[in-house]
Amino acid sequence: QVQFVESGGGLVQPGGSLRLSCAASGMIFGIYAMGWYRQAPGKERELVAVITTGGSTNYADSVKGRFTISRDNARHTVYLQMSSLKPEDTAVYYCNRNPPYGVWGQGTQVTVSS
Repeated sequence: QVQFVESGGGLVQPGGSLRLSCAASGMIFGIYAMGWYRQAPGKERELVAVITTGGSTNYADSVKGRFTISRDNARHTVYLQMSSLKPEDTAVYYCNRNPPYGVWGQGTQVTVSS
């Protein structure tokens, strides 16, 4: 059974940084591209960052230059380093395969506010 457990969210001031982690289980982690997604209140879930099996990355324009996705295949974990955070980054952040499975974790809340 596929499972994702996200952690590392919290309350941070604008301009601050956070590092999110996501532990995956129940899947052959190393053969899939992985992504970080987010869902803000009243909005649809959106893809913000992707990392391929070979380590290539791609980002949504709204986070390019501020967020960095990485992965540790040995630990079945994907990370999202977020810096220069803005209030509009406030959302629940999820990880999943890219394209995503139908199963999602509980997510981790990121709130950017002064």
